[in-house]
Amino acid sequence: MERYAWKALIKEGSLPEYEKRHREIWPEMVVVLKEAGIRNYSIWNVGNEMFGYYECEKGTDFAAKTQAGSPIVDRWNEYMIDILIMEMDPESGAQPLMKQVFYLE
Repeated sequence: MERYAWKALIKEGSLPEYEKRHREIWPEMVVVLKEAGIRNYSIWNVGNEMFGYYECEKGTDFAAKTQAGSPIVDRWNEYMIDILIMEMDPESGAQPLMKQVFYLE
């Protein structure tokens, strides 16, 4: 099982709206994430910094390609653009994969 971590910035004052949108996540978005093999997905924040983590049952490349090729994910990203600042990896079309520097099992 590969792990994937990403980061982003929330626009000032937008955290309540960000939380609301995730409480009301579209069912079709959940389907895409599950089809991508994504499990144990959690998002954390401190101040305006966001940190996401998930596990990829089918590998990080598969998860990134599945999301990048999905019109539903494109719609979700467009929906979030007014409250979230996230640079996307130009090669994968997904959030840039953070480099793991420590792991304790």
